[in-house]
Amino acid sequence: MSEERTAEPNAVTAPGITPHSSLRTAIAAFQPHMEQRNLSPHTFKAFNYDLQLLEQFMGAGIAVGQVSTRDLNAFLKWLTDERGVKCSPKSLARRVTTIKVFFGWLAEAGAIPEDPAEPVIHRPVMAPLPRILSDSEAERVLGVTELLRRGEKPDARPHLLVTLILFTGIKKGECMGIILNHIDLSDPDQPFLWVRYANPRRRHKERKLLLPSMWPATLAEYRAQYQPESALFPCTARNLEYVLTDVAGRAELPHGLSFEMLRWTCAVGDYRAGMQADRLRQKLGLSKVSWRETGVKIAKLAGKPL
Repeated sequence: MSEERTAEPNAVTAPGITPHSSLRTAIAAFQPHMEQRNLSPHTFKAFNYDLQLLEQFMGAGIAVGQVSTRDLNAFLKWLTDERGVKCSPKSLARRVTTIKVFFGWLAEAGAIPEDPAEPVIHRPVMAPLPRILSDSEAERVLGVTELLRRGEKPDARPHLLVTLILFTGIKKGECMGIILNHIDLSDPDQPFLWVRYANPRRRHKERKLLLPSMWPATLAEYRAQYQPESALFPCTARNLEYVLTDVAGRAELPHGLSFEMLRWTCAVGDYRAGMQADRLRQKLGLSKVSWRETGVKIAKLAGKPL
């Protein structure tokens, strides 16, 4: 009596794929697997494009069981040196990831006897370090925003914006999403900002951040001047970028001023002040995967080991 074998509930499968199946057939079977992994639309599209390039190089009809490590290394060389289209280090690293995920899936599912992509060297690419404000530049920026706040025609918005990002490190999109009732001023000594997301898939990024104690006074001035009804900044992100550009010019910053520069300056300042890495990760709203590269950059910018 033969024993009936059933797949485990979480087992990786590649239905109908054998070592003799064509590359095109295997790629088509890979689509449901990618969908099950809940990849972002951008990553899903990128993986598909990378596999189309692999098919273009290898030929759609080649059997997946015939693809060797040597073939995959030749594919990567073609991408960088022979295709005639620039392939950045970041794109190359992603394409290495794509073939490792694809052939790793085939091998784990038993569709091919061994994984030809496993020996392929994966060289992670780290983007250049971002620019941050030096202590003296940060002082000049705050000096400018204070002057604007207390000038002949007082404008509290630049100071409100700059201090908000420098203290909380929130992203531009998070800044634009702030509603007035996200700000908790019930304790004057410890005002808080709730970072909220309308998209349920991003709810894990929501968090409660402490605001500087002087911030409510600036907020009151700003509300009297601009009279926002719901959104904290009832304007476009471009308008706020113009505000930062104006501040950068007045502060004579050689590299300008941006949301990202303020966010990174906040992160590095917190790290230098001794904030624990995981707490900083949570403050910035980053996943553990995203933190791997970001944390290394912050440590390098801070001049301290991670």
